[in-house]
Amino acid sequence: MHLASFAHDGQDHIGVRLDDEQLVIVTDLLPHPIDPTTQMDAVIAGGPSLLDRLATRQGDGSAPRIAAAAVRWHPPIRRPGKIIGVAMNNSASDARKIAAPQHPLFFTKPRTCLVGHRQPIEVRSYYRGVHPEPELAVVIGKTGRDLAPSQALDHIFGYTIFNDLTGNDMRGEDMVHYYALYASPSDPTVLEKREQHLSYAARYKGTDGFGPIGPWLVTADAVPDPDVLDVVCTVGGHVIARDSTRYLTYSVAEILSYLSHFQTLEPGDVVSMGTAFRQQPGEKRSLHSANLQVVDGPVEVSITGLGTLSNPVHRIEMGLPNWRLPSRTGA
Repeated sequence: MHLASFAHDGQDHIGVRLDDEQLVIVTDLLPHPIDPTTQMDAVIAGGPSLLDRLATRQGDGSAPRIAAAAVRWHPPIRRPGKIIGVAMNNSASDARKIAAPQHPLFFTKPRTCLVGHRQPIEVRSYYRGVHPEPELAVVIGKTGRDLAPSQALDHIFGYTIFNDLTGNDMRGEDMVHYYALYASPSDPTVLEKREQHLSYAARYKGTDGFGPIGPWLVTADAVPDPDVLDVVCTVGGHVIARDSTRYLTYSVAEILSYLSHFQTLEPGDVVSMGTAFRQQPGEKRSLHSANLQVVDGPVEVSITGLGTLSNPVHRIEMGLPNWRLPSRTGA
């Protein structure tokens, strides 16, 4: 089942896909009263019995049909408890690794980064370079901690498309080369200095608008194997990536299992599986050259069975306003 969050005639709704052009509203089947931003959370909490009722509404022809072109799309899950991204999780990136651990790497993004289908990606000029990263994402359906890989997929409610927008220039600006202090293994009262390079992801991954997501939240039963899905990304009609989840270094089950040993997975959490960025022979354009400061949209990501996420690009010319107090700058 393909579920969506959207606004129509001034009201927020949950809908079910009939085809590429039509939806039916199922909001009246949810518990009331309800915060509009948590409607999809209520669907997840409702479990199989509620999904059966939604499926009945989808198939019985009794509900009015809504044109998909007439709605304003919200992120499918509007207030996730956490958004987790997986870094460097594509075997195509192995040749670029100078040193890397043998386990998944994670970062977080705030929910304020989320942008719905067909909503503009706003790129301010002071962000400098910004490029898309097409990814498969899962939405968690039930709480899980210390999961075995064989258990992990059972904790998924559904799948969606995520565009993990990234500001490479901000990553470079936030790079720190310094000496970290560690307690000596032989004497914990003695501190050792170790040279390290760090870059924190809050700006270059978590800036507002850096998380287009949707349009659909596709229930897990409709995706038999998440590790064999084709992923295509275009910018302005030009293909910049043509890849498959089969090339991810770690599978969906492995990622969720490993993550669950550090962070409890909760209903509504979004975990994005890593960037699909391979190019096919003959394709000259690449993901990393698709700088949205200079390349026009729309940005579109298509994944087998999940549809296409499309977003126009809205560039805003502005410098970073003064954020320092006069008393701190000597003015």
